[in-house]
Amino acid sequence: MPGPSNTLLIEGSFEELADELSHYIDEVKRKQGDNSTAVQTEITPLLEKNQKDDVLKKLVTGSAVLNSAPEKEIIAAYNLLVHLIRQSSNPNMFLPRICQNLSNPITSSPTNGTGLALSVLTTIFNILPQDNDVRYHVFLAILRVIRSSGSFELLRPQLKNLDTWITQWETDEEDQRKLYLSIAEVAEEASGEEEQSYLYLLRALRTIPSEEAASAEARQLSARALKSALSYPTHFDFQDLTSLDSIQALRKSDPILFELLDIFNAQVLDDYNDFKDEHDDFLSSQSLSDDTLTRKMRLLTLASLAASTQSRSLPYQHISRALQIPSEDTEIWVIDTIRAGLVEGKLSQLNQTFLVHRSTYRVFGEKQWTEVQGRLDTWRASLEGVLAVVRAEREEGDRCGGLDGLES
Repeated sequence: MPGPSNTLLIEGSFEELADELSHYIDEVKRKQGDNSTAVQTEITPLLEKNQKDDVLKKLVTGSAVLNSAPEKEIIAAYNLLVHLIRQSSNPNMFLPRICQNLSNPITSSPTNGTGLALSVLTTIFNILPQDNDVRYHVFLAILRVIRSSGSFELLRPQLKNLDTWITQWETDEEDQRKLYLSIAEVAEEASGEEEQSYLYLLRALRTIPSEEAASAEARQLSARALKSALSYPTHFDFQDLTSLDSIQALRKSDPILFELLDIFNAQVLDDYNDFKDEHDDFLSSQSLSDDTLTRKMRLLTLASLAASTQSRSLPYQHISRALQIPSEDTEIWVIDTIRAGLVEGKLSQLNQTFLVHRSTYRVFGEKQWTEVQGRLDTWRASLEGVLAVVRAEREEGDRCGGLDGLES
């Protein structure tokens, strides 16, 4: 994978090495039953005229066959080709084609093909100057190879460098979006990387300018991100979506989907059930799981219930009624909500209550400010009561002290 810059040390003149590589390509073609014009024959007159770029065009065009070369020879053959390309006056003209070749399967090595392709692509990436924007295309090829193998772990260590690379390459918003989407797709196809997929999908959305928020691309990406956030079992905060112009544009283009977002952002289970009754087939048409969404909605409903209670003590019966669950399942759901990080507190089986220590506000608007004001008023009244008791005790102590001082 990409690392510190390095060099290729290969001995021989351009003419000697080009002739050697062309002969090798012809041999691989012949073994594959390809009897087309030999590359060596085509480049010989070009070498005599010192037309390096024309020679490289022939070699690069014929290089696709290297994917079927013997496994032990693939890296050496590609490295030789890369070495020759670097001697061109315009190497960037040829490298994207090599990257495309390496994005295709290594047919001679189904087992180790990913490693072979990544080895060559990493070499290309590292020999290029840090600010060379061809690195961007090489990295996209690396992503395609990793995606085909489902090996997200190979990519993870490199993601910390992504922002630096984007700055060095001076990548515009459109290319950034393409890059983020490629990473999101790699993560989506890997097991257990739903969160990473969503995060990079969100980064892609943020590259869409406000004036393009209602475009077809923005609509498609916004709907995709929204459904991903809804489906991801541990994603509960939807403020990251509602703050985006492209998501707000769904209010007009996809009002039912936006209504569903609004429910998960600020409403409760009763509202979700009303939504399902009103839009009977909508979830299935969007490939959304009702079981997943209902579970998430119950957790969010309990979070809202805990945040809105003034006494900080929730009876089990209130919880089971709000979550529409059997009373005997109440503690299980409270524990699940605690594990989700939405609330903190203590269960009391004796009193059949949940004492809330901390709760998460899903949104914070006028209603929430009113609740905070109510709690502050309650605390102030409580503190005033305590102060009154302390003051009374102190005055009583002063009186007793004065009497003790009287002489008989």
